[in-house]
Amino acid sequence: MTRSRWPVRALWLLTGALTLPAAVTGLLFPEIYRGVVPAELLPGAVSQDLMSAVAGITLPVLAFAARRGRTKVQLAALGVLGYLFYAYGIYSIERTYNGFYLVYLAVFALSFWGMVFTAMELRADGPVRARIPKGIRVLSASGALLQPLIFYPLWVAMLLPLMRTGEQIDSLYSVFVLDLCFIMPAFLILAVQTFRGRWPGLVYLPALYLLGFTLIFSLALGELFKPLFNVPVSVVSLWSSVLLSALFLLLGGLHLWKLELNPAGRGARLHGTHQPDTADAGAVPGPER
Repeated sequence: MTRSRWPVRALWLLTGALTLPAAVTGLLFPEIYRGVVPAELLPGAVSQDLMSAVAGITLPVLAFAARRGRTKVQLAALGVLGYLFYAYGIYSIERTYNGFYLVYLAVFALSFWGMVFTAMELRADGPVRARIPKGIRVLSASGALLQPLIFYPLWVAMLLPLMRTGEQIDSLYSVFVLDLCFIMPAFLILAVQTFRGRWPGLVYLPALYLLGFTLIFSLALGELFKPLFNVPVSVVSLWSSVLLSALFLLLGGLHLWKLELNPAGRGARLHGTHQPDTADAGAVPGPER
């Protein structure tokens, strides 16, 4: 029996529908953040709203474009949902108490559950077999592994002095929570899975790269918006954000381009056989797991 895909698509649509008015309002009327966001962070809030508005438009488009067998559309939606989870996680955790705060909480929650159910749907109904050339696989996995190797020591080094003194910083503490608890573990797990040629890494890693690209590109845009708010531009932050977002885009695009998803895997599942999750192995008959 074919299961309806629209409950998951409805999550995408609702997330996009709530995101768009909140993001557009913040983009057009940044004064809604005054008093709840430090003045030096206003350019970042506006750039984040710009990316969120694009995400809010993209999700409904993907919802109607998604068809059975179009796994890469689902992966794009997974990446967009991941971006919204992070972006509105910042607003939620940082207590951005303006008129849209309840909307921020709703988008934060909906994007999380949208990711969960989209990933589950991909695993249940998507192709069982995934293949990618070994060189691309190692390159993509290495890029993913690089993120926790850099950011875990960096964030922990910033946290240790705060832990010694008991100081509570007023802003951006949400980045520590989201990165250390969610984003870096995801990069680490999927990097290992990709090195081993396992299905979760091969299939889900491009979505994580899309999440990384949108987040870091938003930081680059924030630097460009700083003159509008009489805040000095940091050339180092600008170029590091541009280069890192370009790396995410390159690795994610290359991985997705070379990723081969075998639609025959779905037929094998229906006929009571399963295929291994490795990148290079073939089908193995046997009972479904």
